[in-house]
Amino acid sequence: MHIAALEKGAAQPGDQLVRDVSLPALVIHDAALEHNLRWMQKFVNDSGAELAPHGKTSMVPALFRRQLDHGAWGMTLASATQTRAAYVNGVRRVLMANQLVGAPNMAIIAEMLADATFDFHCMVDHPDNVEALGQFFATKGVQLNVMIEYGVVGGRCGCRSEAEVMALADAIAAQPALKLTGIEGYEGVIHGDKAIAGIRAFAASLVKLAIDLQDKGAFALARPIVTASGSAWYDLIAEEFDRQDVRERFLAVLRPGSYVVHDHGIYKQAQCCVLDRRQDLSEGLQPALEVWAHVQSLPEPGFAVIAMGKRDVAFDAGMPNPIKRYRAGVVPTQGDDVSACTVTAVMDQHAFMTVAEGCELKVGDIISFGTSHPCLTFDKWRTGCLVGDDLGVIETFSTCF
Repeated sequence: MHIAALEKGAAQPGDQLVRDVSLPALVIHDAALEHNLRWMQKFVNDSGAELAPHGKTSMVPALFRRQLDHGAWGMTLASATQTRAAYVNGVRRVLMANQLVGAPNMAIIAEMLADATFDFHCMVDHPDNVEALGQFFATKGVQLNVMIEYGVVGGRCGCRSEAEVMALADAIAAQPALKLTGIEGYEGVIHGDKAIAGIRAFAASLVKLAIDLQDKGAFALARPIVTASGSAWYDLIAEEFDRQDVRERFLAVLRPGSYVVHDHGIYKQAQCCVLDRRQDLSEGLQPALEVWAHVQSLPEPGFAVIAMGKRDVAFDAGMPNPIKRYRAGVVPTQGDDVSACTVTAVMDQHAFMTVAEGCELKVGDIISFGTSHPCLTFDKWRTGCLVGDDLGVIETFSTCF
């Protein structure tokens, strides 16, 4: 927890980032954020699908509201507590792309289901969970919407075969407190040299299973939900929904999450692949998220210690990327490019940075850093700031991890 964000001196609307804000700070650039919101919503609309962004990326209710205002059908969350955080901040349709396990978690959802305006769907992949959910929600006198999760061998959750899916549908039908509303899969665990072929095959199997379940009369909805897609392969999933010509039979829902702020690492690379596959897309997403920090020490030539570490920025999918340097207290027209510098290691509160030849730094200079895998940067912060092109703070926002 960043105590400075809770004390006097925290960022306020009207503050100037390089002059008034206690660093390190989590920063989102408004122009890039707005571009990403519009870009992904248009992509999904043009694909004939609906968008339920994965909120676990940011757990920022202010971003949830902007995603919904731009046309998102609902939000995806990963747990009962995340769902409650979204609900208390006004979200009224949630896909929980996970199994609801454990009576305390079930009780959280049951409490929200007392609100008739709350549309909630969770995943199931095993008869034991189906039985436990059926018994619990029967005692509460409410029905729970469930979707069968279909997975891949060696992957994450989900039934591993078509036979398991069909048997699970029968188990759900035997529980009056449960309603089968769709089928879900997650393709992001498919890797390797033949990943594209594997993802296409998985998506084809997912849609075929939806058809088989509907033909069997297993669904409680006239137009059941078919959903997949993380932040890397959403274009391939969207294409499969068209390939089998089932638009009128099913509600196709895509669930990317990281697009909202994008990144300078793994999702930047994934976006390049999307643009290579889809020549009709003239531009892609833009990185909107940065962490800003001071140069803390220059103890050796060519070596800088930055006042930012594992407590501030993701490091699981690559080191932070230096972007620009600003002089502390000097309102800039633009920063100096320091992308030739390299972060080589991070400790709890420090980052080690090799200083590129010709780059002159001073203690107290401010460096903006791009990140890879934004999910694990957001969860290190209680607050952040949204800034305009002039680096003035437009608003502050809170996370709810």
